Amino acid sequence: MQRMTRQRAALAELLDATPDFRSAQQLHQMLAESGRPVGLATVYRTLQAMAEAGDVDVLRIEDGEALYRRCAHGHHHHLVCRECGTAVELTGDVVERWATRIAQEHDFVEVEHTAELVGTCRDCAARRYRGR
Repeated sequence: MQRMTRQRAALAELLDATPDFRSAQQLHQMLAESGRPVGLATVYRTLQAMAEAGDVDVLRIEDGEALYRRCAHGHHHHLVCRECGTAVELTGDVVERWATRIAQEHDFVEVEHTAELVGTCRDCAARRYRGR
């Protein structure tokens, strides 16, 4: 368990106040802009530790970059806008039943899963349409 330093506390507070998924670089910049500079390496280490502890959700986008978001709920999935990062938390028995069935069909146990749906939110789609 990591010691709660000033830098880690600043990052935790920022994550609590940021509703959408953000990259480590974006969080680093947001901290600097708010007058609470934290080293980029510290941001990465803290996010990794928070992810391992289950304190943040991690979403990997198409280019492999990790995005982070503080989530207070138990097991869930996300619907994420690929343009602005807006995220909606989803729960779904259909996904859970499907994962259980697939694991059983292939004789797997202790299976974990994530399901991330990525699309374009209504606001971003409208902005794109108006820009034509």
